[in-house]
Amino acid sequence: MSTLRIEHRTRFTYASEIVSSYNEARLTPAWLPRQRVLDSRVEIDPSTWRTTYRDYWETDVVAFEVLQPHSALTVVGSSIVEVSPVRQRDERVGWTELQGPRFQDLLCEYLGNTPTTEPSEELKQIAEDAAGRLSPELTARAICDVLHDRIGYVPGSTSVHTPATHAWEASSGVCQDFAHLAIGALRHVDIPARYVSGYLHPKRDAEIGESVAGESHAWVEWWTGDWHGFDPTNDREVGDHHVIVGRGREYRDVPPLMGVVAGETSSLDVRVTVTQTA
Repeated sequence: MSTLRIEHRTRFTYASEIVSSYNEARLTPAWLPRQRVLDSRVEIDPSTWRTTYRDYWETDVVAFEVLQPHSALTVVGSSIVEVSPVRQRDERVGWTELQGPRFQDLLCEYLGNTPTTEPSEELKQIAEDAAGRLSPELTARAICDVLHDRIGYVPGSTSVHTPATHAWEASSGVCQDFAHLAIGALRHVDIPARYVSGYLHPKRDAEIGESVAGESHAWVEWWTGDWHGFDPTNDREVGDHHVIVGRGREYRDVPPLMGVVAGETSSLDVRVTVTQTA
């Protein structure tokens, strides 16, 4: 079990003074059986009106608007989260049950691809070949193994709006590309898959109390009898260094921060700091 303190700081600087912006922040970790949120808050500068709600995908959202002249906007999400190791269940379903009407209907939201997750023809064939000789669980792992071998992690090589096919063709991407590629291939062979937005403590051997530069991260969960989390970017099982904020069909369902500004942003600075406190 780990206790992690996370600070996610985002600062927008504008080309000229603006007088209105509307934003939504998804920076609050989720309460889950294996994840307890001991403290969480979102601070906004300039101070402004806000409201909170839980969206369709059960992610906590802070919505706010700034209607006063300002040349910069800073949003800081801070939280302390206790995370337990994942207990994997042995119960798995086979292809016949997985592709039957019960789960195809129950999990239909996580079975259809979008323009963002739609896989390339080559990746579709790789997924079909794996599904033809392996169980659903092993097929999912095989797909992630291929992604780890074929795609290079290259920061800045794509944007959050890059379709999975572009990252596949370029053989490079960042965490949301790995997640979108895995999701597209899994759904293509009828394995329900969802996008997970959260944080990763990147340094396994960090000292207790040592603050390190962390990541706003993304990974994938697939369903083969139970939801199973896997981090294809780092080729590892999701564990007690992963903190979940939200889940959805793709990035657009759970962006950390999104909004509309009546002006032009001249610079954006995003920093995530993670400290293991216990």
